Amino acid sequence: MTASRTLPARTAEHADWPVWADATVVQGYRKLGVDRPWTHQAVAADLVHRGRHTALATSTGSGKSLAFWLPALSAVRVAAAAGTLDPGNIESARVRPTTLYLSPTKALAADQLSALERVLDAAGTRDVRVATCDGDTSREERSWVQDHADVVLTNPDFLHYALLPNHRRWSRLLKGLRYVVVDEGHAYRGVFGAHVSLVLRRLARLAARYGEGSPTFVVASATTAEPAVSAARLIGVTPGDVAAVTEDASPSGRRTVVLWQPPEISAWRPPADRTGTAPEGRALDTPAPMHRADPAEPDPWALPGADPEAEAVAAETPPEHPRRSATAEVADLLADLASAGARTLAFTRSRRGAESVAQQARDHLRHADQDAARRIAAYRGGYLPEERRELEQAIRAGDLLGLATTNALELGVDISGLDAVLIAGWPGTRMSLWQQAGRAGRAGADGLVAFVAREDPLDTYLVTHPEAVFDAPLEATVFDPANPHVLAPHLCAAAQEAPLRTEDLAAFGAPGHVRGVLDVLVARGALRRRTSGWYWTHHQAAAGLTDLRGAGGTPVRVVEHGTGRMLGTVDAASADGQVHDGAVYVHQGTSYVVTHLDLTDHTAVVQRRRLDYGTWSRSVMSVAIEGWDDTGPAGTEDGPSAEPGARPDASDDTGHDLVTREWGPVTWGLGPVEVTSQVVSYQRRRVPDMQVLGTEQLELPEHTLGTTAVWWSVPEFVLRAADISPEQTPGALHAAEHAAIGLLPLLATCDRWDLGGVSTELHADTGEATVFVYDAYPGGAGFAERAYELGATWLRATRDAIAACPCADGCPACVQSPKCGSYNAPLDKDAAVRLLDAVLSHDPQGAAPSVTRPAA
Repeated sequence: MTASRTLPARTAEHADWPVWADATVVQGYRKLGVDRPWTHQAVAADLVHRGRHTALATSTGSGKSLAFWLPALSAVRVAAAAGTLDPGNIESARVRPTTLYLSPTKALAADQLSALERVLDAAGTRDVRVATCDGDTSREERSWVQDHADVVLTNPDFLHYALLPNHRRWSRLLKGLRYVVVDEGHAYRGVFGAHVSLVLRRLARLAARYGEGSPTFVVASATTAEPAVSAARLIGVTPGDVAAVTEDASPSGRRTVVLWQPPEISAWRPPADRTGTAPEGRALDTPAPMHRADPAEPDPWALPGADPEAEAVAAETPPEHPRRSATAEVADLLADLASAGARTLAFTRSRRGAESVAQQARDHLRHADQDAARRIAAYRGGYLPEERRELEQAIRAGDLLGLATTNALELGVDISGLDAVLIAGWPGTRMSLWQQAGRAGRAGADGLVAFVAREDPLDTYLVTHPEAVFDAPLEATVFDPANPHVLAPHLCAAAQEAPLRTEDLAAFGAPGHVRGVLDVLVARGALRRRTSGWYWTHHQAAAGLTDLRGAGGTPVRVVEHGTGRMLGTVDAASADGQVHDGAVYVHQGTSYVVTHLDLTDHTAVVQRRRLDYGTWSRSVMSVAIEGWDDTGPAGTEDGPSAEPGARPDASDDTGHDLVTREWGPVTWGLGPVEVTSQVVSYQRRRVPDMQVLGTEQLELPEHTLGTTAVWWSVPEFVLRAADISPEQTPGALHAAEHAAIGLLPLLATCDRWDLGGVSTELHADTGEATVFVYDAYPGGAGFAERAYELGATWLRATRDAIAACPCADGCPACVQSPKCGSYNAPLDKDAAVRLLDAVLSHDPQGAAPSVTRPAA
């Protein structure tokens, strides 16, 4: 343990039930143990009842749902009572008020439905009709929901693809729409957040057309920076139109948070690689590769944006005495806590990690406490819905003592009464850390939280600098609905739903900016302009022009050979690396070997086997500049050749020309690129000592992301003049790339997870050391273009941030990345400053950097 802090207990503050609250609903809550609401619940519920847009940002487990269900259910009950008491009165024949609940996951919607039904059952009322409706809902059930439901629980994807394009079928719901609940609002960040924001604006526009006005929005969120500002941007109003409720009046026990660094393995010796293969992460036949190994397998459940930062790195010499892995350490802690009867959640960074922690914990307990061993399980994306529901119920009821999970349980699924939370590796943001930590000690009980560091410079920095964990401010939720690449397809979708009028433009942003994007769409033939407005005149559905989450592809089903039983699913982007032929697939401690992956049928057939090894895939990555020939770019200009705009069609090209500019010997570029990745082999490693048993080659297709990138290239003589040796070059490029990606959100209104990066000391197209930063979305999202336009400002801010950081060798505040595909190695902070100084010295408009350069 490197540090600890005990967060004090908090006593509850109660308020009276609002006078407008329906007595039957209140009675239902009282029967469930809620004698009086907490103050923040009552304040927020009253604001919502009065029609104020409300941002409710309080801690995990603070009962946010009561604040929006109380006014929603009361409104339905009042309308139902009016119809019963005076059925002949024309006022009682008015449309019943409806509520639309949106969550980022189906699991959370199902959890809220269960909670709602418990309240209604306790109240003994049958006149409030609630239902979930999503892509899994049958046609018959969907028809019932359209015709009868008072409360509909769904997700933004269903809203975008099904409800809004078919709004006439949903006219009853839209006509009566009084409340829209956006749960887990902090999850809507980056490009995904921008998409959801525009979907909500389309919803409000249609609701106003059908009903008497726009609905009241409630944005429920974890504790974040500036919740009213984020909520206002999300729903398309000014911050002054949103009331923020942030004072948490729920009880909380003491919560002890410890930072834990696994011990060194003093007896470790590097195993001999008996296969004759190159060190992991470098291909034998590629002298200067760009690739990344995939040891961590980033969890594909994770909210949008790929995990695309990858660098050309040399294999690093392992430390003399490496530390135990965070996975092994967390498995030990989980076993100890379960043996002591403590109910525990263990958060891991990957699906493999969740299965590994659960299995190792069971193995530790099997001989000492068989009952506890049976009460340990894994929970992750890819399980079948009914299996996830069973696990959620089991941990709630106390049937399970320990659950190893991905961030699938970070969001608000109601799991209370936990004693401890273990976090294996930095989850990426402080907001996620405290959201996960909030699961411990819910319902007023004391709790323990342990953040266990991976053997990674970022994690090591955090556990040795506790102030960076405990005292740094929370991050703001960043997204930009005005991004023309995101806005354009939603304007097309809105025009198909109902012709866009001039008076509608303000709902989608600054009217002048929106009109400019519409002009581009008209010029490209996507929309037609008439005196009465803008029209969509194509046969295909406009909603298909964009993918809210950027996931793409049909999930691969994992099916057991012989029985035909479906074990789960793997998302399309991860299938090659996780369920290739020969891969070991682990499901709740049972090992299977993939006998055949059929990418055409989207099926992986597996056979159950007892194994003492696991498999780790290796992929190679390259970036090719479109339009670049042997002599360089086909044509050069001084800046972007076309104003920002989104593609009105679904083609793969980015819609950008290749442009470059020269800063003396330094070349800047902006244009379309193809980021190509391919899984080429896998290793079998014995568990737990990780000895390499063999390497097998694979023949799998390449996957290409066509997007837009900004890059800068530096010739070798500039590097040497800056006193950067060949050995230092990879670390200098890598560190500069990380810092540049970290700084770009300040200029481009994006999230770090919206960007990808690749750095290489010799790129095949440029012939020079090159750093690429690309939009991690098909076709681009405008971030690279912004970086090109503000290149000098961007790199100078990057250089100054690195140089001003007081750390010695690099830290998360300067050159370390929470999502680096090569474990933040190699990184050379001082060389990165010298590199950026050299680049900026050639800026024709710039002056010398103002911060003193650190000694080399």
